[in-house]
Amino acid sequence: MIFSNRDQAARLLAEKLVAYQGRNPLVLAIPRGAVPMAKIVAEALGGEFDVVLVRKLGAPGNPEFAIGAIDETGWATLGPYAAMAGADSGYIERIKAQELATIRKRRAQYSPLHPPIDPQGRIVIVVDDGLATGSTMIAALHALRQRQPQQLICAVPVAPPDTLEKVADKADEVVCLYAPENFQAVGQFYADFGQVEDEEVIALLSERKKT
Repeated sequence: MIFSNRDQAARLLAEKLVAYQGRNPLVLAIPRGAVPMAKIVAEALGGEFDVVLVRKLGAPGNPEFAIGAIDETGWATLGPYAAMAGADSGYIERIKAQELATIRKRRAQYSPLHPPIDPQGRIVIVVDDGLATGSTMIAALHALRQRQPQQLICAVPVAPPDTLEKVADKADEVVCLYAPENFQAVGQFYADFGQVEDEEVIALLSERKKT
């Protein structure tokens, strides 16, 4: 299965999430790629959308390879392969501090006029454009669980089966459109996987504030 782009993937996800239509779900995107997707899903379901801020902890010398992730509170999850990737305790503390600073900068950019929408008691759907190791999704689900949502759903177009198993422990429901065994990177399942920039995220969240 190859998705044309994130918009098509979001529309297909919304169809799978139709049980939540009309129940005012809170659809939260993991920035940046999933933000346009969350807007499409929220509009289709008649809910609200916002962002949940987590950051990947990249391996030494290979920042694209996630050895873990950190959420807005500073809680971090590490994969069992972190040490094998060369991440000692000093490196981990440095990268955590660096990524937490990025999260705080993004919160100031994305939500300068109001705090994040409170997920307490809400049906919360966390959207990403795909999962590889699942570290950022696990961090997002962990952070949100502490806020006592009514229900917590992970919704993604594509992820490898072993990652879905790990994420399933953190969510009440996992919705995934395609779980291929032959998985190398999320981008291989999109014909168009262009980068979403901060300016687009800010514009989408600003439009939401006006409605």
